[in-house]
Amino acid sequence: MKTKSIFYLYITAVSLLFSVASCTDYLDKEPGSVISPDDAYKNFTNFQGFVERMYHLTPDLAKHYWVSSFNWGEDEVVTIGNGEYLMGFSIDRGNYRDYFNNRTSFLDRSWSPEGDRFNKSIWGGSWYGIRVANMGLEAIAEGKMTDANQDERDMIAGQLYFMRAWFYFQLTQYWGGLPYLESVLPSDEPLTLPRETYRENAEKMAADFQKAADLLPVNWDDTEIGRRTSGNNSLRANKIWALAMLGKTYLYAGSPLMANGINGPRTYDAEMCKKAADTFGKLLSMVENGETQYALVNFENYTSLFYTIQQNWLMPGGTEAIIRSPTYGPDSFWRQMNSYQPSPIAQGDGIVLAPAANYVNYYGMANGMPLNDPESGFDKNHPWKGRDPRFYHDIVYDGVKVVSGTITNPSDEVWRYANLYTGGNYANDPRNVSRTGYLNYKFIPIGANIWDNTYGYSYATHLHLTWVRLADVYLMYAEAVAQGYGSPRGKATNFSKNAVEALNAIRTRAGVGDLADKYTSSLEGFMSELRRERAVELAFEGHRFTDLRRWLLLTEYPFNIKTKQEFNRATPLDTKADPKENAVLNWREEVITTRNLTNKHYWLPFKTADVSLYPEFYQNPGW
Repeated sequence: MKTKSIFYLYITAVSLLFSVASCTDYLDKEPGSVISPDDAYKNFTNFQGFVERMYHLTPDLAKHYWVSSFNWGEDEVVTIGNGEYLMGFSIDRGNYRDYFNNRTSFLDRSWSPEGDRFNKSIWGGSWYGIRVANMGLEAIAEGKMTDANQDERDMIAGQLYFMRAWFYFQLTQYWGGLPYLESVLPSDEPLTLPRETYRENAEKMAADFQKAADLLPVNWDDTEIGRRTSGNNSLRANKIWALAMLGKTYLYAGSPLMANGINGPRTYDAEMCKKAADTFGKLLSMVENGETQYALVNFENYTSLFYTIQQNWLMPGGTEAIIRSPTYGPDSFWRQMNSYQPSPIAQGDGIVLAPAANYVNYYGMANGMPLNDPESGFDKNHPWKGRDPRFYHDIVYDGVKVVSGTITNPSDEVWRYANLYTGGNYANDPRNVSRTGYLNYKFIPIGANIWDNTYGYSYATHLHLTWVRLADVYLMYAEAVAQGYGSPRGKATNFSKNAVEALNAIRTRAGVGDLADKYTSSLEGFMSELRRERAVELAFEGHRFTDLRRWLLLTEYPFNIKTKQEFNRATPLDTKADPKENAVLNWREEVITTRNLTNKHYWLPFKTADVSLYPEFYQNPGW
């Protein structure tokens, strides 16, 4: 009988845990040395080496392949031609099965627990990690951690509970409810465990995250155990990690897709949202009371959340990064960054990941108003004027100076300024420049081109995206409070801010006006601005696809289209003027992609081989 291929991924693979040295000080042995299973568990140092391997199973979101595809909402448009092999193209066409062993996607491909960035995947790595977590928890229960005190046992157990739930969260957000394994399955018995509902999975994940929060410290560096590796603990699970994921687990379980199914209403489960609000409230209260190592980064340092340059490969994120995975080759940023600008200026290969114009429209005005509000002050003849400061940070628009240094070939001078107007060289070829009228510079510096050359290995430029950062927690809290307590003015019992105030905290950091009163008088009005705020603050960080799915909006207009903006310059470009002031004519927007997705596209399909293993493991609806 067929067994085990989904859940245990072969006992021999797990044996690698006992034969390869850890990437940290733990299990510091000669390469190729072997440690017995019992010795791997007996003391904290050895057991931590066993645990460390699990952290390296999570993909590096932004650079898991030479050109990575991870923005699958209505946020990104890819050039035609070479870009058509990216997962984003497949999502647009509804061909979700293309994720099977797709090198450009972190979902599924060949993987290895000790491999580099090309060998990480959510599907294989997560099932492997779940099994390893269960092995470790059973070892503790069996008393194999003989040479350790209770604090050391708690630190190990807390990480194991966190990692088991973490891997389940990664799986369930894409595939829905699954069998929840809380023990090591025997390799010689047939599988019979049924798929659970999303809520059943969420309750078990929540229990694991709660146990982790109870057992782990806020800051490893403040403990006797953590001081052994002081200054090197930021990528290890702690109480704040666990609380953040506990709250996120409740919020997702309370969201329309997970609460009501693919054919259900767009209503929330208030009970789950209240639990999320209270969990996030506890975390944020600790942050604002100075009880943690986390804080919002000042806007002048906003770039440091996403990349660092000339800082000896410092991992980005600063005090705002809560959950980060290890990085695998920071210099791979060179190829990924080339895909955010026209290929002729960056040694690119015809792949440009440009912001969809309709997505750029989410970047409202500095006064806090959305562009389509009659009181916003937005002027189609001066579309770059008075915008949200994050627009100027993230987006290159027409007339921005891109090249500062010497361009040796006079014919290349056309690339010095972003000529994104209709017919401009930055927008006139869908195969190697922007298809939308904009470029994404959130993750790259101005000067990342072949003439200025201010990027790459010599500059120690390091792109790394955070799985959960503090701004996201504020916005998830705002959503959970509003939906759990039924009002934008509601708040958790353990945190001083209500939903509106939490959202405004993120806007204030960016220098954006507070939410207007007209958007706080109704739940739907608030949610429209909450969804827009998430789009802007978390733009291109891999959140939008899952957000649209959990809100049951992926198939709905206007979230199912991607557009470009066409316009003419009112006057020739004045290179001495501020490009924000440039006037345009004939401003118009055109749809370039309509995604004809159906309800089945809210969940990914399983491989036929997996759903054929046994009857209780069934395919997702419509696939």
